[in-house]
Amino acid sequence: MNAATGNSPRTERRLDGDPLRAGERRKERVAFVSILVSALLTIAKGGAGLATGSLSLLSDAANSLLDVAATTMTWLAIRTAHKPADAEHHYGHGKFESLSALIETAFLFLLSGAVAFEGVRRLSTGQSAITFSWLAIAILIGSILVDGWRWWTLKKVARETGSEALAADALHFSSDLVNSIFVLIALGAAYMGYPQADPLIAIGVSVFIAIAAFRLARKTINTLLDTAPQGVGETIATNVAALPGVVSVDRVRVRPAGAHVIGEVGVRVSRTLPLEGVQALKDRIQDTLREDHPGSEFTITTSPVQLDDETILERVMLIAARLHVQLHHVTVQSLSHRLSVSFDLEVDAGLTLGAAHAIASRVESAIRNELGPQVEVESHIEPLVPPLDGREAGAETVARIALALAAKATATSAIRGVHSVRVRETPAGLVVNYHCRADPSLNVADVHDQVDLLDRLVREDHPEICRMVGHAEPLLPDLLPAGRPMPT
Repeated sequence: MNAATGNSPRTERRLDGDPLRAGERRKERVAFVSILVSALLTIAKGGAGLATGSLSLLSDAANSLLDVAATTMTWLAIRTAHKPADAEHHYGHGKFESLSALIETAFLFLLSGAVAFEGVRRLSTGQSAITFSWLAIAILIGSILVDGWRWWTLKKVARETGSEALAADALHFSSDLVNSIFVLIALGAAYMGYPQADPLIAIGVSVFIAIAAFRLARKTINTLLDTAPQGVGETIATNVAALPGVVSVDRVRVRPAGAHVIGEVGVRVSRTLPLEGVQALKDRIQDTLREDHPGSEFTITTSPVQLDDETILERVMLIAARLHVQLHHVTVQSLSHRLSVSFDLEVDAGLTLGAAHAIASRVESAIRNELGPQVEVESHIEPLVPPLDGREAGAETVARIALALAAKATATSAIRGVHSVRVRETPAGLVVNYHCRADPSLNVADVHDQVDLLDRLVREDHPEICRMVGHAEPLLPDLLPAGRPMPT
């Protein structure tokens, strides 16, 4: 929920012109056109049925009358289902489409029973006489063409938008199409001298309608009971598990909500992953799910787990992060009979020794709990350097320090090309930052030792410097020692 606008993310996407809204308008438009067509067909079939006395045609007209009610309900349900979540409907209104489809199945069962009853009654009483009419034939052919167009259009839009209500309408009109074809056959049989075919075909149509209603009811009830769409959970689990950073997928829960799905995905992640990394992973999962299921909403939960390849250093730093303390110079020693861990612990310089020692003891105890009681743990307490108020040093001071760095660099075996020297004056003394270059084939430890040597040499002649930070960069190819090629 957006605190500034009061809108859910889904609502904001609609307001921004998201394609979802265009799809919703398309669904509403198709449903409304279906209402008008159903009304016209009902009038035409009803008039022709009364004129001919055909039970099949009258049942077809009754079916079209139910179509008017069903398509109107579908249109209203779709408009309601498109409303965003509110205080009373936290998951939106998507199930109104399912409710509409369920009511439509009740209409279909009612119609099936009524037609079957009347067909049996006419067969038992011998009332099978009907009047042949070319107008009725023309109306039926027109109805078949219209129902075929409606079935194809509704099925296409339902498949593209995932609308259950439109899918129910498409199924309904497919039964209308078959019904009209059978009625046409019944009129043809009556014209050829077999009037009893009319109630027999009407009974057959009623069975067809009942079967279609049963299929629709089963699908709709599954939706209302939150039955997971077939194969969706497995696909989500496979796609999410393939994302970098996901250790495993704990659970996937999915339920349909109108044209979309709502779900929950629980994944396991490395406990050493920082909070920013966890959030970035959750964003990647959301992007993947939205790409596969546009318009759907998922809740992503993560469970931190210990991995087999965690190093001792990672485990120690994870403990420090949990306790909100600063550690550096962590040294891990594998002795013949035990493991030894030592580190520098930075605490507020204003703390008393008693308070600082209590923090150190808490950290040491947490490390023993993690690595085992036999582990030797030693800590060195250091004052945390507070933020320093400073200002840029004058040009003369900067030049003097830069010359000293360049001169002392020649006394080292690896440091070259001192540049980007910056000097700041603080109450504690001068803070010097600089860049330098070294042979890129050297290892980090050797370069670090050479930078430390340069720092010590400079500070011997300039005790006013309280802090030096040297950033080493690879030496440019034309500055490498003669005969030593750039490493590949």
